[in-house]
Amino acid sequence: MRIGILGGGQLAKMMALAGQPLGHEFVFIDPAADACARSLGAHRVSDWSGPDLVNQLAGCDRVTFDFENVPAESLATLADRFDVRPSPKALEVSQDRLAEKQLCASLDIPVAPFKAVDTRPELMGAIDALGLPALLKTRRLGYDGKGQYRLAHSEDLEPAWQSLGEQALILEGWVDFAHECALTAVRDAAGEVRFYPLTHTLHQEGILRFALSGSPANAPWQDSAEKIVHQIMDALDYVGCLTVEFFVTEAGLVVNELAPRVHNSAHWTIEGSVCSQFENHIRALTDMPLGAAHSRGSALMVNFIGQMPSTDMLALDGLHWHDYGKQARKGRKVGHATWVLEDFATLKRRADELTAHLEPSQVQGLTGLINAAG
Repeated sequence: MRIGILGGGQLAKMMALAGQPLGHEFVFIDPAADACARSLGAHRVSDWSGPDLVNQLAGCDRVTFDFENVPAESLATLADRFDVRPSPKALEVSQDRLAEKQLCASLDIPVAPFKAVDTRPELMGAIDALGLPALLKTRRLGYDGKGQYRLAHSEDLEPAWQSLGEQALILEGWVDFAHECALTAVRDAAGEVRFYPLTHTLHQEGILRFALSGSPANAPWQDSAEKIVHQIMDALDYVGCLTVEFFVTEAGLVVNELAPRVHNSAHWTIEGSVCSQFENHIRALTDMPLGAAHSRGSALMVNFIGQMPSTDMLALDGLHWHDYGKQARKGRKVGHATWVLEDFATLKRRADELTAHLEPSQVQGLTGLINAAG
């Protein structure tokens, strides 16, 4: 099949790398002339709301996306001409933090307490209702820590409003959590679902830094997470990969966010599982049988932010290197490495071999992650 992807970044690149051995071809629609997936198919330099979008995808059998900020209106227009997976409805819900929360609440799925905020008086009323600390977020376009402001004290209100006001916002009550985790699942058009093991995640400054599979601390939550994700997928008649990010609290799992696409927290599945999230996403798009989602041991993914480190890290047995081919830039995800070992105990015992290649701030984060994981 010929698959059109709105977006040409590293996620599109990894989808194409997984899909080409299955016999598929790719068309990438991306406004960047240097989009890192460009060498793996036909690259159309165009934005996602242009009048020629349908013609740019002529000949495609399926359409998907690698970036949830693609206009949902554009996807809905394409759905009149192409088989779009996941659906425009799934994208539209995930683009709006309020709609995400409302969907989960309608399914009796735990989320942080929340209030819509459009005006300064509504913000004051929401704070009275939810209390402080709280998080003020844009309803749309926020990712990797962007578009949000932590309100710890009343003095934070004015700078938060100056930073984020004059647009649709949501105030979320603070959630005390032990750690964060994410579940990636894939659903096909017939409703069959495969679940990957829960991923233990660590964010710094709002950006994912480490993702770990095989965490003993996550094992008790796998069944609960699967039930929640299954509910969401069925409600959206979802096709493709979906990742749901969770807080682990004393009372149980609380949904944080949805990502209607292949996701950074499951990059470890390329080498660390039987069938990666990228291959399973392509299988679901093209009505191929879904692949096994169980892991091949314990895998630790390290995100490279800003610039690529020294390749000396490749001296570690079992380490896999991914350079996205992107220009270095502060705060930008430019690559990742995944270290796959036979089990978590081995990874924990050998962690010092990896930390020798990391910056001090990374070492502190990784040490905390491994200790929290078990």
